[in-house]
Parts: sequence; C-alpha cells; structure tokens
Amino acid sequence: MCPQKSATKREVKEEHRVAEILRRLDREYPDAQCALHFENPYQLLVATILSAQCTDTRVNMVTPQLFTRYPTPEDLAQADEKKLQELIRSTGFFRNKAKNLVGAAQGIVAEFEGKVPESMEKMVELPGVARKTANVVLGTGFGITSGIVVDTHVKRLSHRLGMTTHKDPNKIEQDLMGQIPEHHWIGFSHQLIHHGRRICKSRRPRCEACVLANLCPYCQSECP
Repeated sequence: MCPQKSATKREVKEEHRVAEILRRLDREYPDAQCALHFENPYQLLVATILSAQCTDTRVNMVTPQLFTRYPTPEDLAQADEKKLQELIRSTGFFRNKAKNLVGAAQGIVAEFEGKVPESMEKMVELPGVARKTANVVLGTGFGITSGIVVDTHVKRLSHRLGMTTHKDPNKIEQDLMGQIPEHHWIGFSHQLIHHGRRICKSRRPRCEACVLANLCPYCQSECP
C-alpha cells in the first residue's frame, strides 16, 4: 500500500473520531458555560485572573465584595494593593494577583479608554493576562473566537483523548485548533472542563460512565 494513501486514510479516520467526540460532547453538555460569575468583560477579566490556581467556586465567593468596592477599571486602577490583597487572600497567590489586577486595570484605563480590549494582541499586553485568560474573556465575554482555552482540565483531557502530546499550553492549543472546527472552539473548552470535573477526573477517571470511552485511548488502555 502506498504510504501516502495509508496516511490519508488514518487522517480521515481521525477526523471522523474527532467529529464524533464533538457530537457526543454537544449532546452531553449542550449548555456548558463558564462557571465564573460576571456581568461584563471587566468582571470576567478580574475573575479569570483570580481563578489561576484557585477554584471557580472560591473566586465566586470573593468577587461580589470585590466588584462592590471596585465596580470599574478606574476604581481598581487606584486600589491600594495591601487592601486588595486582603480582599482576595483566599484565592491564593494574592500578592501577585493584586499586583496584576491593579496593573491590568491601569493598562485598560491608560491605553484603552477604560474598556477591556477586544483583541488577543491588545489583551495580552495587560499584566497578568496570557493567552488562556485572553481566550476566556474574548470568547465568553465578547463572543469572539480567538482560540481554545487550555486550563488544567482541557490539558488533561486532550492528552487522554490523544489529541496532543505536548505539555506546553500554547502548543496544545495549536494542536486542538488544527483539529476542532473554529465554530466549536469556545464551546469545546467549556465542555471539556465540565467533563473533566464530573467524569474524567485527574486521579480516578470514571471511564465506566464516560460517553467518550470507546473513542478514548486512555479509557481503552488504562481503565478496567
């Protein structure tokens, strides 16, 4: 058999597998949404920065008081970092997060007229904002398809599903973007996050309850 034809057949088979993964995720999580509570892109940006190495549940406990005290980027830009640290202490890494929050707010006020920018290039200029945070805000806050959010759940599940072998989040994102149709990018990450929390957990994945089990190399090789 011609090696080129064989490779093409494998590619077609993989395309069908990925399409079926997407179909099942759509069926299982038709309304998957971001778990962070927010009312506008500014609040989502703040909540996403706080969510680093912290649960969304904990962030949602902190942000109501935070947004009451600092309702706009202008307010946060003038915040006393010591007072801000105490307000967000329970989210962990509070000193660095407070510095990034104030810095991001100052950048928004100084460079973008007090409005969260609506492009990847401009958003990653803000302190504490990398591609993951920017993708969350652009996709969920603005409905702009800029990429695929790669958090710990998406990283773990994309490895188990055999969709990437990379460890670097940016390379994982590139692999996923090459396989997932663009109109699925925003929803796909939400669905994997929900699936990772409910079924495909880090220590004890529930392969017996997984709708993707027969499509998943990890389930086929590791789970009883």
